[in-house]
Amino acid sequence: MAVVTAAMVKELRQATDAPMMDCKKALSENDGDYEKAVEWLRERGISQAAKKADRVAAEGSIGLKISEDFKKATLVEVNSETDFVAQNDGFKDLVSKTVTQSFVSDADTVEALRETELEGKAFSATFDAAVAKIGEKIEVRRIATLTGNENTVVNGYIHSNTRIGVIVAIECDSAKTAEALVPTAKNIAMHASAMKPTTLSYKDFDAQFVDEETRGRIEAIKKENEELSRLKKPLKNVPEYISMCQLTPDVLAKAEENIKAKLQEEGKPEKIWDKIVPGQLARYIDDNTTLDKEQAFLDQNYVMDDKMTVAQAVSAAAAAVGGTASVSAFVRLEVGEGIEKKVDDFAAEVAAQMA
Repeated sequence: MAVVTAAMVKELRQATDAPMMDCKKALSENDGDYEKAVEWLRERGISQAAKKADRVAAEGSIGLKISEDFKKATLVEVNSETDFVAQNDGFKDLVSKTVTQSFVSDADTVEALRETELEGKAFSATFDAAVAKIGEKIEVRRIATLTGNENTVVNGYIHSNTRIGVIVAIECDSAKTAEALVPTAKNIAMHASAMKPTTLSYKDFDAQFVDEETRGRIEAIKKENEELSRLKKPLKNVPEYISMCQLTPDVLAKAEENIKAKLQEEGKPEKIWDKIVPGQLARYIDDNTTLDKEQAFLDQNYVMDDKMTVAQAVSAAAAAVGGTASVSAFVRLEVGEGIEKKVDDFAAEVAAQMA
């Protein structure tokens, strides 16, 4: 059996970040063969990772990769068990490698990503070896990519805490307009990061969802008004609707009739109605589209200029360079969203270990 020296152990530890005693054992078990020792540690790491499978990985980071020509962008969510590990340089490097591999390989699922090749071996081997070094359950949860042609600009944004990432695609009338809208694409990605839209347009809402939301919101406002009334405070407006998808031509025509009837009742001269009705109708629409402003990306008030919606802001940016444009797609990922975190009962855990 080969003699395992301190220098050999040090070299293996520096290369793998594995604990000193594990490195010594790996070399001893493999008769001092460095490559076999690395493989032994990797396999041992995989075994340890398997024991972590029942833990919940709900922390982590979002990775972003954008092509130099702004025609393609990829987001990945890589989860860890703790935020402490998510701040580790080794974890950050793993996120960077993962999003780059997803970007260059066009892998659109976690399974496909693991099977891609990196430096002559499956990416899963690289990923799992890094997980073994870090020593915590880590997994790729989601991958998203947007691509476009020469008339499309694709850009993105990662929030400073790396827990939120957004990519957007804007279709333009020309390559010139697309090039000019690169900063706009980033700005509206920043908007989406802060405002949390769940869909591109109000047109994407499910009818049943809108109906249920309408009833729920109206009841909530009525109950809130009961308390405001008790406190003798101004009451909130109770809307009839909450989305533009409910404001059919008949509904809007009826609203306009009601506005005119009220103007007549107030004795306003009919010759000035055309100056009053558009503004009041716009106010009616604004009051009855609260769901759109909360959840539909294009219909939200743009954070950099709340006098415009996101859709209007993009159109205005394109018009400023003599073109036209509209947002065709976006993806927003936030670390851990939708994951049910386990709440540990520390006393019960200690009792179980002492039993």
